[in-house]
Amino acid sequence: MRPGLRPLLVCAAALLAATLAAAAPREYPVTGMVVSVDPATHVFTASIQAIPGFMAAMTMPFEARQPGDLQRLAPGVVVTFTLVVDGRSSWAERLHVVEYANTEQDPFSASRLKLLRDLGANTQRPAEALALGAAVPDFTLLDQQKRPVTLSQFRGAVVVANFIYTTCALPNFCLRLANNFGVLQKRFAQQLGKDVVLLTLTFDPVHDTPEVMAVYARQWSAKADTWKFLTGRPADVDRVCRWFGVHAFSTDGLMDHSLHTVIIDRRGALAANIEGNQFTAAQLGDVVAGVVARPR
Repeated sequence: MRPGLRPLLVCAAALLAATLAAAAPREYPVTGMVVSVDPATHVFTASIQAIPGFMAAMTMPFEARQPGDLQRLAPGVVVTFTLVVDGRSSWAERLHVVEYANTEQDPFSASRLKLLRDLGANTQRPAEALALGAAVPDFTLLDQQKRPVTLSQFRGAVVVANFIYTTCALPNFCLRLANNFGVLQKRFAQQLGKDVVLLTLTFDPVHDTPEVMAVYARQWSAKADTWKFLTGRPADVDRVCRWFGVHAFSTDGLMDHSLHTVIIDRRGALAANIEGNQFTAAQLGDVVAGVVARPR
């Protein structure tokens, strides 16, 4: 070996090792809410929580290397996955849909009582919720000003609806859902009434009369023309709740209930049915913005 060649080889080997080490894939755990899915390109867009030391909370697209990973994804679905980043690209691996199972008192009460009621029902009402993409049937309820409100009157706008009862006192249930809409009211202030409408429906219409809903609406500084608090006859309210998989039952003066926030697109089709409370108001806003941005 020529004199001086060994040091050069050692330096080259060290440089190569450093280069390979720099290019070694890094992995980051990610939690987010799906905004949109494009199976043709194997890409989903998600509003993610901050990744400490790497990325702030933001909305961005991710490539799924396994096409099957996208099968259960839809707008509003909460997911966890591993973000893999190397020197040239990034992609999502090990996608997992976060299932939500909880009610205000007993995680199993609402589903158990729903089953008993369905078995004993002598009606033709469907027990199952509408599928994503299905047309939402028209309905008419009363708002906080005792005015009739019909879903079809908002055709051409994106309708965001949640379900509460006004005597719920737990901050992480109905109050959180209502607070989410308070944030949306500010975020979409310039689009409310034209591109976005907010509806808060009670599943306790016996107690939550229009007068009670008006008081509750004032707590959130709701603008009556663009954020409507709806109630009505129990049978009418129950029918609408069932369309979206909302189940609520009175027990010992409180209510066991499921948590749902739904988004209806401009054509009147169900764009998202978000279960639970494991998301931020910002993530909900990102999903709404994604539906608003769809081609008319």
